[in-house]
Order: sequence, then C-alpha cells, then structure tokens
Amino acid sequence: MSDGVFSLLNKRRFLPYFVTQAFGAFNDNLFKQGILLLFTYVVISSQNELLINLAAGLFILPFFIFSPLAGQLADKYEKSRLIRRIKVAEIGLMSLGAFALIIQSELLLLGILFLMGVQSAMFGPVKYSILPQHLRPNELLAGNALVEMGTFLAILFGTILAGVFFTMSGGSWLIGGGVILCAALGYISSRAIPDAPAPNPELKINFNPATEILQTIRDTKDNRAVFLSIMAISWFWFLGASYLTQFNLFTKDFLLGNPVVATGLLTLFSVGIAVGSLLCSKLSEGKVELGLVPIGSLGLTIFGIDLYFSTPTIQGQVERDLVTFLADSNNYWVLFDLLMIGIFGGFYIVPLYAVIQERSDDENRAQVIALNNVMNAVFMVASAIAAILLLSVFKLSIPEYFFVLAIMNGVVALYVFQQVPEFVLRFCIWILSHSMYRVKHVGLENIPEEGPAVLVCNHVSYVDALLIGGAVRRPVRFVMDKGISEMPGLKWFFRLAKTIPITSEKRDPAVYHAAFAAIDEALANGELVCIFPEGRLTKTGEIDSFRKGIETIIARNPVPVVPMALKGLWGSFFSHKDGMALAKLPQRFWSKVELQADSIWNPDSVNAAGLELKVKQLRGRWA
Repeated sequence: MSDGVFSLLNKRRFLPYFVTQAFGAFNDNLFKQGILLLFTYVVISSQNELLINLAAGLFILPFFIFSPLAGQLADKYEKSRLIRRIKVAEIGLMSLGAFALIIQSELLLLGILFLMGVQSAMFGPVKYSILPQHLRPNELLAGNALVEMGTFLAILFGTILAGVFFTMSGGSWLIGGGVILCAALGYISSRAIPDAPAPNPELKINFNPATEILQTIRDTKDNRAVFLSIMAISWFWFLGASYLTQFNLFTKDFLLGNPVVATGLLTLFSVGIAVGSLLCSKLSEGKVELGLVPIGSLGLTIFGIDLYFSTPTIQGQVERDLVTFLADSNNYWVLFDLLMIGIFGGFYIVPLYAVIQERSDDENRAQVIALNNVMNAVFMVASAIAAILLLSVFKLSIPEYFFVLAIMNGVVALYVFQQVPEFVLRFCIWILSHSMYRVKHVGLENIPEEGPAVLVCNHVSYVDALLIGGAVRRPVRFVMDKGISEMPGLKWFFRLAKTIPITSEKRDPAVYHAAFAAIDEALANGELVCIFPEGRLTKTGEIDSFRKGIETIIARNPVPVVPMALKGLWGSFFSHKDGMALAKLPQRFWSKVELQADSIWNPDSVNAAGLELKVKQLRGRWA
C-alpha cells in the first residue's frame, strides 16, 4: 500500500507496541466469543439469552467504572512499565479463564469476562496516549492507521478462530490454551516497548469515576475540535455496533445465508476498515488530514442508504452456504456496499483518533482518551437501546434500520461539521489540491511545529491560501485583501477559514487597524499567520513590490518569519493570465505546483525588500 506506512513496522518504537495491542484485541475476542458459543450451544438452560446479554454487559461495564482511573494512571506513570503490568495481569486472568472454560462454570466465566473488561479498560488510555510519545508528528496518522487495521483484523481473526476451535474435538481446551498463549506472547512483546516517561507525575489520583469524568469533560470542552472528535468517534462505534450486532439476523432472514456467510460479511466489513485505514494514511501524505473525515462520513451515508436498496428480495427457507450465496449475482452489490462502508469507516475514524492525540495537552492526554473510551461505551449501549426501539417497538426491518442509521449519520455529520468548520475547510482544501493541482512541498519542515510565526509568500491566484493551508501541517490564519475576502462564491470559504481582511489605511482606516489588531491577537495566541506582502494578485506573473506591512507586523510582534514561494500557478484558471481570473474556461487540470519554504528569519533581520528578494530567489523562473 505505502512504504511510508508499513515502514513503522520496522521500528522498535512502534513494532513491539503494535504486536502487543494486536494480541490484546485478538485475545479479548477469542475468549469472549468462546464464552458466547459455550452459552449458545453447550450450556442447556432456559436462561441462555440472559447469559449471552449478561456476558456482553459485563465486558463493557468496566469501561464506565475504570477508564477514568486508567487515564490518570497513564498520565502519572511511565507507560511501558504500566503496559507490562497490565499484560502480566492478563496472563493470570487467561489462565483462570481457561480453567473456567474447561469446567464450563457459568459464574466463573462471567466473573473472568468482567475482569477482562477491567483489563481492557485499563489498557485503552495507555494504548493511544503512548503513540505521540514514540512517533513523530508526520508519523502519527500512519501509526493510527496501522493500529486500527491491526485492531479490526485481530478482532476478526479472534472471533473466527474461536468458532473454528469450538467445532473441533476438545474445543474448550484449544480456546483455553490459545488465550494463555496469546497473553504470554503479548507480555513478551511488551518487554521490548521503549520507555515513555510520565507526562504528569505529580497528578493526584481521583478514585471517583463520576467526578473524574465530569472534570475531564469540563477541561476538554474548551478544546472544541478534540471534544467533538470524541463525540464523532463515539458515533462511529454506535454505527459499527449497530451493523455488527445485526449481521447474523440480516444474513439469515434477508440473504438466506448460513453462519459461514455471516462470518464472510463480517470479514468483508473488517477488511474494508483495515483497507480504509491504510488508504487514509496514504492520502493524508503524513499529515493529520481532517479533510478525509467528511469524505468518510459521506461514504458511510451513501453506501448505508444503498445497502437498503441493494438488499435482494428472496423467497425461501433453506439457508445457503457460502458457495451458493456467491453464485447469486444479486448479492454482489450488498457485498460491495458492506466493503465500502468499511473503507469509508476507516477514512472517518483514523484522523479523528489522531486529532485527539495531537491536540490534547501532554499532561492529560490519557485522561482525554479515557473519556473517549467512556463515551464509546455509552454510545454502544445506546446502539443496543436504539435497536430494541426501532426493530422491536417500531417494527422496522433490518434493511430499514440500516437506512435509518445512514440518515442519522448524515444528520450527526452536519452537526459536527457546523460546530467545527475546520473539517469542512480541510475537506475543500483536500479536494482542490487533489483534483486541479498536484502540489509538491519543499522545505516545509522549516515552519515551527508550535508557537507564533509569520509566513510570507508571493500572491499568484485566488487559491493561494487554499494550497498553502493544505500543505502546512498547522492551521494557518491568512491576511488578504478585503476585496478578495468578500468575493461572491468564495466569501463563505474565507470566512470559514477565519481570514483577516485588510485594506490600505487611506481607503478604510477601521478595517486597516482591525486587521493589525487581529494579527496581534493571533500571534499572541501562538498561531501561524500568512501574509501576501504584494497586497494583490500579480497581473504579469512577476512578483510585485513588497509593502511595508510586514515590517509593521514584526515590529509589533517580534516572531520568526518564514519566506515561501508558490510556483506553477501562473496561467491557471484562478490567476490573471490571459484575462481576469475566474472569467475564462479552465484549461489545466492536475497541474504541477510547488510550494517552497526557506529557513527561518529572526525578527531583527526582517525587512520588506530583503524578503522580496528572497521570495524571488525561491520562486526562480518557474512562475
């Protein structure tokens, strides 16, 4: 798929962690599915349905109780040692669980399942909060893509292997031996995880989960993007749990497939998420690309609706095996829809996890992730309640239920994108930079990863800001001519991007002084500000004289300055070559464009003439 993604598997700072978390996810599902199969087919009781639902509830209950504590421990203590202790506990639990499987003790199995839920709840915050400590910023999204791929495939293989073992002679012994072996292998791999120092060793532990959750919610709400990313991830688990819970009945009642067919659908769905996760990393080009989240959400809605229309109307009572099912071409579109739902699910979920890791404070990142785990559990319980209401009370069919879920996903997406316009902004930028232009980046590592700085660039076209915003890892505030910022058709976008309109002091003193006040505020808040010192689009293709505004900005705000040059945009639909921009037919698609950044200039060396010369040198002859 991408050498850049899989190259992380060659690094000690990632591979042992990846193997450890994959074994954990595999083991949880091997053991849990073994219990469910035992309660379904072996334990003869009128309470089978109660036992199955109780098992599901006991596994998820610890996430409500212990996730807040787990988040605090992961922030307070060194993470690799914490992981090893959790894995030692898993070996003990799985040894006891294997014994319970062999003697078929319902109460002991339920107790062990609850303790496995505790172990998983304790592992969750450290699992995700350790990534930003071991990965570089440009590796974070690739790391999350591999983790999501590994997690879903581990869940799939654990579930399938439990079914395979269960049908064999001595199945309980095989499952029991398997969970002990996996726990031991997970511990062995955890010993190679590098140290991850405690970010907040002075943290005082709050053992009350309710007050800790409320405090974390209050702290996180101030960071709107992180909080709504948590809500969006939790919605994904609502959606995923709804699909996965209904797969068996959907297959049996509407596709006339046997359990092997149901497993095949689950496999296709999980593989889709794995593929989507890797594609997300590939298309993001090393950045945490929020623009893929709306694409993922749109795909979930479109293919969720299409699944309703593609479900065939079949008459009959005989269940079909996998060969017979695949021989019926009426089922192909259902398979395609499920695969695409999985792929777009990967697009949707991976950037959101990366946002939480990247934008949470170091001192409480694990607590924020713990809050995410609690909310995930809440939404999964809500999905079960919603299924009961819609399927049992309102008597919807499962295809109709899938249709309602798709519509609900669209509504949720619109709300999230309205609250955090950055998602839509990044979506527009990503579409533009992957349709009309092929953008190459040179020297962008010179832009500070944090803290205030001013970017200075030549001004060639109406999409300069979009292309720069799409290339730079950090959000950028653009200062642009008031006339451009209020252009019909683009005004809404520039307002969404929080551009700072400016004009000459003679033309409008109020706008002029308001612009400098906004620039001062943005830089004081540690933001990146980009200005185009020419003050207008070039009409000749050459770089015009730089105005003195940049000197005023730096005099008021002595921050680093990064000169940049855009190349290849002269002659595009959005430039003034051969007529006014936007007033001619587009003639170039997929054009090569380059953005090159120079090394940082200290504030005391900044002057308009010097920056103009440097930008001209960076641009060279390629306009």
